[in-house]
Amino acid sequence: MVPDEVRQAAESHAYPLLFATVSGAHLYGFDSPDSDWDLRGVHILPATQVVGLSPLEETIETARKESVELDLVTHDVKKFFKLLLRPNGYVLEQLLSPIVVYSTTEHEELKAISVDCLTRHHVHHYLGFAENQWRLFLKEAQPRIKPLLYTFRVLLTGIHLMRSGEIQANLNHLHSMYPLSYLPELIARKRDGAEQQTLPSAEAAFYEKEFAALRERLVTEAATTKLPAANSAAPSLNDMLVRIRLNGLSSR
Repeated sequence: MVPDEVRQAAESHAYPLLFATVSGAHLYGFDSPDSDWDLRGVHILPATQVVGLSPLEETIETARKESVELDLVTHDVKKFFKLLLRPNGYVLEQLLSPIVVYSTTEHEELKAISVDCLTRHHVHHYLGFAENQWRLFLKEAQPRIKPLLYTFRVLLTGIHLMRSGEIQANLNHLHSMYPLSYLPELIARKRDGAEQQTLPSAEAAFYEKEFAALRERLVTEAATTKLPAANSAAPSLNDMLVRIRLNGLSSR
């Protein structure tokens, strides 16, 4: 359940929100008792600010460490739409997150449009993200479970996207479709422990082989995916952007 403080942080935003959802470990299905709450969303700058000379607040970051630790990051609608038109799986995961803190009619409309944003080139996002997380895992003197789970989550999300054309970011759901015998235990160790839970260094060699196998599987799935080479969402996103900027949001 999303704490009231998290919902209040979204509702007290300086600008109208198109949506705010939960990302991070809570979305991925392996949050620890001390995990912070990662909120991501889209805000709407007024037309007067966009056409004027004042600096644009295209990205707003707010961090709170009170009874609940949270991190809220929102992009202006135009910046977010531009990100959607790139092979960026991260923003699609935010948009489609099932843990919704704040929503509008336009949020549902945007989710429907997002199908036309998907391309086979999203594989590069997931390959790059996985390799970054794997390097983070390897360089630590005391390996942590968190970057290891992030690595496997990213690879399985990419595999599922290339195969099905759908975004799925929850590692538990992904495991049910692509079983890996070691995942339930790793997830349990992370969820029952601390955010920075570690594991014995001796286990790293085994997981290196698993990383290589999953990475190769993602490359193979990308080679046979039915996803298009280019997105087709630009006209719909442009129309939606103009309407929102001129007329505001319809309703919550």
